Amino acid sequence: MSTTLHDKTAAELVERSNRLGADPRNTNYAGGNTSAKGTETDPVTGESVELLWVKGSGGDLGTLTESGLAVLRLDRMRALVDVYPGVEREDEMVAAFDYCLHGKGGAAPSIDTAMHGLVDAPHVDHLHPDSGIAIATAADGEALTGTVFGDKVVWVPWRRPGFQLGLDIAEIKEKHPHAIGCILGGHGITAWGDTSAEAEANSLWIIDTAATYIVEHSEPEPFGPALEGYAALPDAERRAKAAALAATIRGIASRDRPMVGHFTDSEAVLDFLTSAEHPRLAGLGTSCPDHFLRTMVKPLLLDLPAGASVEDSIARLQELAVSYREDYQAYYDRHATPESPAIRGADPLIVLVPGVGMFSYGKDKQTARVAGEFYVNAINVMRGAEGLSTYAPIDEAEKFRIEYWALEEAKLQRMPAPKALATRIALVTGAAGGIGKATAKRLAAEGACVVIADLDLARAEAAAAEIGGPDVAVGVAADVSDEAAVQAMIEATVLAFGGLDLVVNNAGLSLSKSLLETTAADWDLQHDVMAKGSFLVSKAAARVLIDQGLGGDIIYISSKNSVFAGPNNIAYSATKADQAHQVRLLAAELGEYGVKVNGVNPDGVVAGSGIFASGWGANRAAVYGVEEKDLGKFYAQRTILKREVLPENIANAVFVLCGPDLSHTTGLHVPVDAGVAAAFLR
Repeated sequence: MSTTLHDKTAAELVERSNRLGADPRNTNYAGGNTSAKGTETDPVTGESVELLWVKGSGGDLGTLTESGLAVLRLDRMRALVDVYPGVEREDEMVAAFDYCLHGKGGAAPSIDTAMHGLVDAPHVDHLHPDSGIAIATAADGEALTGTVFGDKVVWVPWRRPGFQLGLDIAEIKEKHPHAIGCILGGHGITAWGDTSAEAEANSLWIIDTAATYIVEHSEPEPFGPALEGYAALPDAERRAKAAALAATIRGIASRDRPMVGHFTDSEAVLDFLTSAEHPRLAGLGTSCPDHFLRTMVKPLLLDLPAGASVEDSIARLQELAVSYREDYQAYYDRHATPESPAIRGADPLIVLVPGVGMFSYGKDKQTARVAGEFYVNAINVMRGAEGLSTYAPIDEAEKFRIEYWALEEAKLQRMPAPKALATRIALVTGAAGGIGKATAKRLAAEGACVVIADLDLARAEAAAAEIGGPDVAVGVAADVSDEAAVQAMIEATVLAFGGLDLVVNNAGLSLSKSLLETTAADWDLQHDVMAKGSFLVSKAAARVLIDQGLGGDIIYISSKNSVFAGPNNIAYSATKADQAHQVRLLAAELGEYGVKVNGVNPDGVVAGSGIFASGWGANRAAVYGVEEKDLGKFYAQRTILKREVLPENIANAVFVLCGPDLSHTTGLHVPVDAGVAAAFLR
């Protein structure tokens, strides 16, 4: 059969979707949907069949590809009108969409499929622009729609997305032939056109017209006058306070289940928190379903001025967390029915701190970041609605119907099982290469967010980019022998991902010298980096782990030399023995906080090793009388298993120690040396 028309229709739809989704003024991440109608030859009958291409469930317009489209036979989809059982049973229609699909593959149809199929227009866009939602959530939104757009845009009262909403918009399109779209009360916009270009132009006209009207007619202080004492703190002070609060706030957001965090101190957030009306507006919560599904119905708001001390802020946040959970439980109890899904958790996903910014949370970094972006969208919506009228989101009963919708619950149940280290935040020192980089890669592959710390910032950032980019890994510079640098590294970690769960003390170096050749400077350098450095990192990390109240892991990359006496490495072996005993001491001390402390004792890791490349390898080769290039093979032959030890072998041991299978193990050293009898632990 010919696929030329199909290719053109789908390609135009994807291109339009990508353009619309690329601009956050048009719609939020994974929000909204687009469609196109066209004909194709039925491969069974050879006759023309009219089809609907529509963005599938869960997709994102900005990154949509053709595989993310659902393709349905339009005649069968529209025939569902004849069997529609009414609004009380409209959810049944979503399953019926599966019987309208054309061909194989493609995405699952979304709840908005009816809107696109039933509206009599070749191209339809449904979007969530801030300017459009501002009109949609204004108390007099219907009147404003007529004032702003004339008869080109029609008001649609709030209705939960579904088949009936599709019927309503189809009727509006039929009764208003001059209209190019709708404002959906409390929700967003829908526009249509005879061509893909016309639909896109109509969508943008609605968005831009609303935005222009808001700018030209808004009150000068839509959020009210500035509150004394609530102005944003200076940059450095603001970031320091955010870092000091991060662990406590993550603990508050993770009482039901662990969360990854994101910090935002954008001008929009800080301006909102400076204004007199922010407590009232924050209490009203968000309105667009895409917003509150990501942010909960409302945020937790710290009700202290910007200058409040860290100690007072933490104490008040802990009090507010208790009342927040009680309030959410009461919200659930008010609206739940015997058929409602069980409560999913009562922790906040958005925490607002005046003068500092916003913390947002999710099951991974991307979800946490997007939740923050959605609340910024909500702030923009509130600004527009308050500037023209009064912000009036949909009521909480409707929010509950969306949040605990059976279809939403089914979507959550279809999510793949999380990886072993999902939601865990790891910090690996000396991680730009060798054992550290291999460990960071393994932890990220198992679902962790990873901070790669190294003396060489450029190499750390390059390693992070290789592992997965800022939603997975970030690189920071750190000299672990410098207490201030260590604290800065910890602060960078908690601001990047919200907290810290797993520390790998891997940074190290070695000088291979005999006792008489070893200088005091040699001794001090190795002890400063490894013994002192591990102590400083563990101490700073322990404060975060304790404040979070989520347990955690500290792992030391020690050495076979911590228990084995070999020639010409007095300083290195002594400092490794120091690290080995730190494991035992900290395991005993931190156990009451649920923090496990374990070690790995490698030997002969030549491949990718910065230590071996910096002269240690040449010296050790000379000691053993072999060529430097053959040192790895030499080490392998002296082991029981006759196997060369690679960085990945140590990474595997780290994962096992911090993974789910050794949850009750602390104070352990795991040899990863292919078997060196003289280093057996006794």
